[in-house]
Amino acid sequence: MHTLDQAHLSALPKSIVRPGYDRSKLRAGIVHIGVGGFHRAHQAIYLDRVLSRPGHEAWGICGVNLLPQDAAMAAAMKRQNGLYTVSEMAPDGSRTSRVVEAMVEYLYAPEQPQAVLDRLSHPDIRIVSLTITEGGYLIDEHGRFNLQHPSVAYDLAHPQEPKGVFGYLIEALDRRRKAGVKPFTVMSCDNLRHNGAQARRACVAFAKARDPELAAWIEREVGFPNAMVDRITPATDDATRQRLREMTDVDDAAPVICEDFIQWVLEDDFRNGRPEWEAGGVMITKDVSPYEEAKIRLLNASHTMLSYPAYLSGYRKVDDALHDPLFSGYLRDFLDQDAGVWLRSLPGLDLEEYKATLLRRFSNRAVGDQLARLCIDGGSKIPGFLMPTVHAILDNGRPYHRIAFFLAAYDRYLRGGADEKGERYPINEPNARPLLEKVIQSDSPMTLLGIPEIVGTQLPANKGFVDLYLDLRKQLDTRGVVATLKALEAKAG
Repeated sequence: MHTLDQAHLSALPKSIVRPGYDRSKLRAGIVHIGVGGFHRAHQAIYLDRVLSRPGHEAWGICGVNLLPQDAAMAAAMKRQNGLYTVSEMAPDGSRTSRVVEAMVEYLYAPEQPQAVLDRLSHPDIRIVSLTITEGGYLIDEHGRFNLQHPSVAYDLAHPQEPKGVFGYLIEALDRRRKAGVKPFTVMSCDNLRHNGAQARRACVAFAKARDPELAAWIEREVGFPNAMVDRITPATDDATRQRLREMTDVDDAAPVICEDFIQWVLEDDFRNGRPEWEAGGVMITKDVSPYEEAKIRLLNASHTMLSYPAYLSGYRKVDDALHDPLFSGYLRDFLDQDAGVWLRSLPGLDLEEYKATLLRRFSNRAVGDQLARLCIDGGSKIPGFLMPTVHAILDNGRPYHRIAFFLAAYDRYLRGGADEKGERYPINEPNARPLLEKVIQSDSPMTLLGIPEIVGTQLPANKGFVDLYLDLRKQLDTRGVVATLKALEAKAG
């Protein structure tokens, strides 16, 4: 078994692809906050592709994690000098395993808060990228930033000793402003509609609560590019970790497994320079909106639509559910008749081909994505991923039976505690849990429809929808997911 650290890089098996640049010459120009599987399989891969280009020695990554649950990742990154392997799995079972060398520094904020602030404040850092989850931006359906959130309230009271992401960003930007240092660009890489604009809204609102002059400077001087990011990256559990060890012959404490598909569409709004990402396959554009709209309404929404019904029926892997004609047909109908109706093809993105590719990607046996991962944070995903399609359906008088079925399944999931085979599960709602607690404790399926932050106001006002939802909710309890969905699809024709 080969050791993965800087001293043993040259001794890795020949089957492990290396990027081909001299890592010792790199220094960090990007801080990435939220070092998890997706960042390491996506943005870091694109950067790894271009770091061998002339003049790119100053574009290495300094990885940062902020949360107590990131302690295991912190230990692995420190032990392995920021190195890790990514195994890209094709649907035919073939794979490419590579070592990613772009992360030349790593800091764990709970142990090194001042070191993180110092790094963010340093002129070398010209971009700060984020993967903090959809709910991490703390913005409600009306576009308001949650100044009462505990982490925000703490950071506003302790500006020089922050704990949350916006506390770190705004304190570092304030230090740079006072020192006459150009600000870094804030680059969101989360699955969030208009993610750059959302990051701007959150940062400006936080800064305004601290110092209106600082907020005005940020609005004027800081770039917040929008981006669309895409790569299915399952969580790496112990079984997957062992499988990858055997596959690669590398002792990696933080390996990543992902599909072979990868996509990044990025708006060119960088005020302080950027790597030549386009040379590594990134699509640079003036307007990301139509691409992110297609991806969020199709891929992310389909993942969400599949999650709770398939999990409740007893499935645990996405590919297993997609090989069931009932669930694959349900998703195909959602793509064709619900979400895809409102979209158009774009340069480099043919919608019909994209939808077919999505179903093939979801069916990839070699990836084995977890449904439990898709069930995380539904209360934050539903407003952004599904509600625009729901509103279009209602406004245009189109059938809404699949949406009613999905929300009935979500309500059943929140209040059931066990799937239809009796296996218990935890409810993982890190961002919307305070809102959903009333649903979890409720005896009425109407409680969910009474939370406008999650389902809006149109659904509970539509009597036909409410009646169907309540009927399907009752059927889920008496007949189960599969029988209910079969009957629904047969009735819909």
